[in-house]
Amino acid sequence: MKILGIGNAIVDVICKVEDQYLIDNQLTKSTMKLVDELEFKKLLSTLKIEQTISGGSVANSIVGLSQLGNNVGFIGKVNDDALGKKYEEGLISENVKYFYNKEKEIIPTGTCLILITPDSERTMITFLGIAGKISEKDIDENTIKQSEMIFLEGYLWDEGEPKSAFNKAMLVSNNKAMSLSDQFCVERHKEDFLDLVKNKLDVIFANEQEIMSLIDAKNFKDVMEFGKQLGKLLVITRGERGSIAIKNQEIIECKSNPNLKIVDLTGAGDLFAAGFLHGFVNNAKTKECLEKGTEMSSKIIQKIGARLD
Repeated sequence: MKILGIGNAIVDVICKVEDQYLIDNQLTKSTMKLVDELEFKKLLSTLKIEQTISGGSVANSIVGLSQLGNNVGFIGKVNDDALGKKYEEGLISENVKYFYNKEKEIIPTGTCLILITPDSERTMITFLGIAGKISEKDIDENTIKQSEMIFLEGYLWDEGEPKSAFNKAMLVSNNKAMSLSDQFCVERHKEDFLDLVKNKLDVIFANEQEIMSLIDAKNFKDVMEFGKQLGKLLVITRGERGSIAIKNQEIIECKSNPNLKIVDLTGAGDLFAAGFLHGFVNNAKTKECLEKGTEMSSKIIQKIGARLD
């Protein structure tokens, strides 16, 4: 197996809203907020659902990698309920091997409200449900050993059981990639994330805001210096300014595609990572990896949702 993804197994519920809706509900645009089941249901009751689809950041990347012809798998925790079954079916239909035996749980399958405003930005409200209860017993060592690389998401990093699952996976794997996931996520776990980036990971994905927040950078020049000293492969997306990969003293840049009809930015980072990792595990040059990431993210932002058809 080329890549095994480990992440939050979340069902995405996609809704279109006006900016005023975010203001009225005290939501910060373009970020992810964790809520309990009660608050989630309260918000959901005020919205019109456009689409429901199996999601989760790393799962979206893994599906993209499968669509590019790679042999991939995913570990993520769901309940044996209607949404959990739908989630598993969604992965299997995309030729992703699903390495988790679901059981009847008290806590339901995780769900994420994705609110799309007229400017195509996405704001997420997540009820993690059982996804946030992943533990080291859910991580099969043999499955990790059989994959060339693991891909983790920062969203998964939390105190207690998820953290132990994360650490077990990293201990067993020889090649570890991770997405920093979200600026609030970085702020919440800054010390831990910095340790992961400096000492435990091989490939790191971040957008400009996330990496600047992580290292308290004053400007992007600070990020470039940090990347050069890191000795790992640091891949940064910069929106309209394209993307950049830094390893040791080598800095490779890639422009974004112009004149795109942007509809929804939900899966931009996830599909960029899919394209980049496709190149990476198939021994492409770094520039080609960036170009494939750009191609995949350009496609996904011109449709609703984080899955290409």
